Amino acid sequence: MEPGLTVNGTHTVNVIHPCYVSNNASYIFTSNPSIMCVLLYIFLGSLSVVTICGNLLVIISIIYFKQLHVPTNYLILSLAVADLLVGVLVFPSNMAFTVTQCWHQENLFCKIRGSFDVTLSTASILNLSCISIDRYYAVCQPLIYKSKINYRVVVTMILVSWGVAALIGIGIITAGFNQGKCEDNCLLDALISTTLACIFSFYIPVIIMLSIYLKIFLVAQRQASSIQNTISHVTKSRVTVNKMERKATKTLATVMGVFLMCWTPYFLCMIFQPLAYEVTPIAVIETLNWLTLSNSMLNPFIYAFFYSWFRTAVRMIISGKIFQGDFANSKLH
Repeated sequence: MEPGLTVNGTHTVNVIHPCYVSNNASYIFTSNPSIMCVLLYIFLGSLSVVTICGNLLVIISIIYFKQLHVPTNYLILSLAVADLLVGVLVFPSNMAFTVTQCWHQENLFCKIRGSFDVTLSTASILNLSCISIDRYYAVCQPLIYKSKINYRVVVTMILVSWGVAALIGIGIITAGFNQGKCEDNCLLDALISTTLACIFSFYIPVIIMLSIYLKIFLVAQRQASSIQNTISHVTKSRVTVNKMERKATKTLATVMGVFLMCWTPYFLCMIFQPLAYEVTPIAVIETLNWLTLSNSMLNPFIYAFFYSWFRTAVRMIISGKIFQGDFANSKLH
């Protein structure tokens, strides 16, 4: 039995939370919040601000500087938009109404919150899937890369990713795929709905991405061996290009790896929770949920670590240099 659920309409278990009190499945802010509650909300609010600012810098950099107007960066831009919306929409709504509270309520706010959560998380993973496809052609099929991955193809990939994410988000909420709707066959319904949501929104895209990056790794290894046996001047430029593509692939593979570290524990919990004999502690579920959201904050730091162009762009934006003249054609190093 989940805390706060009414069983057979006769009993309700109160949910213990440092910032809320519950009474008959209704939740209100406690009039005397604990120190832990205040510190928790300061921390979560800080995460939201850092997420918004970091991804806003990525978006401005790619849009403003013409050097960055390449297909791969447009996919990164789409991912940054999803992460920005997480900071703007999902962070505040999760602070106002935690995930476990929404499991026990069926009001409009919880449905909208859940829809944003599912839509943006699905958009993130589908954008990462598109990035892995881009990297596959860049590393494994470099001769046909520009013909296969052009602006029209990238725009189509982005629109399809967001369209599918929106459909999944709306569909899951409309169909009642949430933990709060429990009838006689509650366990079976929860198991089926949660499993389907996890498979189509997470596991299938992840398996595809891991397969693609494994193929990229094997091809990159073969390319590195062949480069060592090549000494002609004709191939030096191509070797340089291959090194640049491999660095970009390493960076974006790191982005995917961080995504998996943040999201896998939550999805594993969602899959096995209906099968568990003991209730998963609310603190664990909330922590895993916030770990998934924190992923939206981390990507700009990864770009800053790997990409010198991003560091240069950020310095120009923060210093206000881009507002003092036309620097769109600046060479970023």
